[in-house]
Amino acid sequence: MEYLEDNKTETFEEEDKEREEDQVLDSDEVLDSNELNDMQECLSQTDLSNIDNNRAIQQLSLGSMEFPSYTTNSEKEEMLLGLADNFWHQYTHLYPDRKPLFMCPRNECGVEKFVCTTLHPTLLPYSDLYDWDQSAKFVSEYLTMEPLNPPLELPRSLFSSTSVLQKQSGNCFDFSVLLCSLLLGAGYDAYCVSGYATREMCLMDEKRNICPLLNKVEESSWEIPQKPLKKYTVKPPRQLISKFAVQQEAKKQAKMEEALRNEQEEETRLKEDAEKPGPDNLHGLRVHCWVLVLSGKREVPENFFIDALTGKSYATISEPFLGVESVWNHEDYWVNMQDCRNGCKDMKFDLGDPVCWEYLLQGGSKPLLLIPDEEDEEELNGETIQENKTIFQMPPSWVLPIVIRPKEFETRCPQGRKILQYKKAKHEKWAPYLKRDGHVSRLTGYLDTECTQEVKIQDCFQNRKDKLDLREQNKIEQVTTEYFIPGRADSLKVHEYRSLAPETERSMMFYSEARLDGLQRRDEKPVEMTEIYQGRADFLYYRHIVFGKRPKKVAIAGGPTEANPRPILKITERFNRNKEKPANEDVAERTFLLTEDRIQLRCHRKDDHITTSYWEFLKPANLGEKDTPIVLTPETCISYQVEPSEKFSKQLYVYETLVTLQQAEQNSKDNVRKSETEVREILATRAQEEADPQLTISIYDTERNEKSKEKREAMERAIQEERQRRAVQELDYLAPFLAQLGDPEKLTLWQAQKVKEDCLSDMKQRLIEKANLIQARFEKETQELQKKQQWYHQNQMSMSKEDEEAYLDYCSEAMFRIHILETRLNRHKDLAPQKYLALEDRLNKDPRLREPFLTS
Repeated sequence: MEYLEDNKTETFEEEDKEREEDQVLDSDEVLDSNELNDMQECLSQTDLSNIDNNRAIQQLSLGSMEFPSYTTNSEKEEMLLGLADNFWHQYTHLYPDRKPLFMCPRNECGVEKFVCTTLHPTLLPYSDLYDWDQSAKFVSEYLTMEPLNPPLELPRSLFSSTSVLQKQSGNCFDFSVLLCSLLLGAGYDAYCVSGYATREMCLMDEKRNICPLLNKVEESSWEIPQKPLKKYTVKPPRQLISKFAVQQEAKKQAKMEEALRNEQEEETRLKEDAEKPGPDNLHGLRVHCWVLVLSGKREVPENFFIDALTGKSYATISEPFLGVESVWNHEDYWVNMQDCRNGCKDMKFDLGDPVCWEYLLQGGSKPLLLIPDEEDEEELNGETIQENKTIFQMPPSWVLPIVIRPKEFETRCPQGRKILQYKKAKHEKWAPYLKRDGHVSRLTGYLDTECTQEVKIQDCFQNRKDKLDLREQNKIEQVTTEYFIPGRADSLKVHEYRSLAPETERSMMFYSEARLDGLQRRDEKPVEMTEIYQGRADFLYYRHIVFGKRPKKVAIAGGPTEANPRPILKITERFNRNKEKPANEDVAERTFLLTEDRIQLRCHRKDDHITTSYWEFLKPANLGEKDTPIVLTPETCISYQVEPSEKFSKQLYVYETLVTLQQAEQNSKDNVRKSETEVREILATRAQEEADPQLTISIYDTERNEKSKEKREAMERAIQEERQRRAVQELDYLAPFLAQLGDPEKLTLWQAQKVKEDCLSDMKQRLIEKANLIQARFEKETQELQKKQQWYHQNQMSMSKEDEEAYLDYCSEAMFRIHILETRLNRHKDLAPQKYLALEDRLNKDPRLREPFLTS
């Protein structure tokens, strides 16, 4: 394409001649903030819903407001359109078999604009949009896709991102331009790509794709503690089984497993063939637009594609992308010169390689890879610097700045809701605070591809007062699992249950750090309860309770449910090792057999031992009763001691141990009853929270926080009233005297006389004090002048000329101050009687002081 290069040089020379004129025009096009706001407001009122499916350009009525950048082109833009038109004609002449390029579509005002100037790099003030994945997710959720019609042709229009955001819909080109603008503003090396893709990608059909949320590995709700491997273990007894028989059985089992695996693979293959889409007659011809992100900036390790319709990323060798015609950013435009018969698998994205990519302006940031001939190498090396000086620079974007308000950013989805259909799954999204229960997302998994039989439902919540974050429902097993964030009064973390009725199968996990008892997990069955603890001072980490059948009693109407509790048959408690005690005296497991009145103890094992000490106590019938003798028989205490000691065989030690264990048994029973009560309270609280869910509103959310808004308005009114009251008090000359009387609403005759006398007395005192102050200053200035004159007479003969001038200046200033003070004093003497009489007349006319004299 040598002719393209020659034409570029001619155009560069014309551009040099008109550079000054372009600078003047550019300076005239600068808009101030008021004009920009008016332009955005008028643009938001432009009706874009009347454009047909073909997005045919209609001259929109703009009223009296004119958009300089939307309705007209500057000189630079006209020159750029000329360059693009010349490039397009040469391209179609040299490559008549290739499809036309997407270069100069019309905007919403019917004006041709070059695609590079439609990109407006913008960094929005939201931290979530700083990374490419969150930006792509926002664009895919905020806009509604409009398929290209017809799907084989390039769109004849390309709207500005501000218009696309205003109507919240657009085709793949609108999606990609908006996403590329955000990525460029965030510092990525991003480009819009015009090419071809599969039918499913062009139509945003994900019914045959697995939901990405289902691909995530499900982490277990809790970690199952693994038993440490013991150094000394007893070997299991030898199994006397024929090895030959075992081998034959293993071969038979392997054949059966292989046959079953082949059958399953064949069944899976048949299902995949049945679910595969039918043949597409337009395969390889469907036009599509997506985003290319090159490596280098923002620590991107390798090139990748982003489908703006779904927000997903793909490798550049992905099969859904069938070919590339051109790419562009806000600096330049490149045409693909590579063979795309195998899609994008063999493509190179080095835009500086002129063999693979043909540029338009050579003004981009990509360095040009020169491949000169041997005979022209020296000549080109000398002309490169001169040519670089005449490169045409891309005009600034004609699009208004992209602005997304916080409310729009929070709402995201059109009208606050969006539904995405996947293979055997459906994903529903709602904006925060749109639903009364704080529902923001629901992922439903189905058993069949027709999505008729539900298997699993995953609900996400936000801003719940009960701190509910996630709820998973297994429809097959009828199990519900709820996850909570920290902040609940009961420190509940996970709740797995089949029914909210008490004494049924359930499992609860707690934030052990927030609980005083260190409870981490509680598993409950109809006749059992297991509790796991962590970080307790008594080293307890496990408690297992076995309940019996509830005795049949006549329930009292309105009576407490605790009147007929479940009987406790057995309590087993386990403790961690206490290093401060000998292993032979440190209890590892304690079992209370309540129905048999027996207590079993097992101590910890020393590191160099293979057995542990064991104790079994039989409680006497009268244990714990006062003034009753207790008889200890050999059956009362049966023990096995690894290291026998004399104190263990004494009856006093046995008695004291029995008393201690009896108290521990009673404490364990009380803790079990507390656990049962806590479970009932949690279930009752959860039922109430689900019946009437409450949402929390941040104090910074001034639009939704009505209580905070009313409180703030009341405080502002109170402050304003207090300010007005103080202003009135400052103007009221009787306020200090009325305050001494308690600010009465009406004055008595005695109070009125007292206020009048006090006010006149205060006025008289103030006038006297002011006269005395002026008199004192007058006398002070006079004395200082006399002292200065005496000093002058004493030192007159030895003074220099400068000292005499300084003395004369001081005398002049002192006489001026004395004259001023004398004038003020005489004026004050003349005005003081008048001020006193004026105040007395004002007091006589004041209605507050006049009314008591009239009523009397």
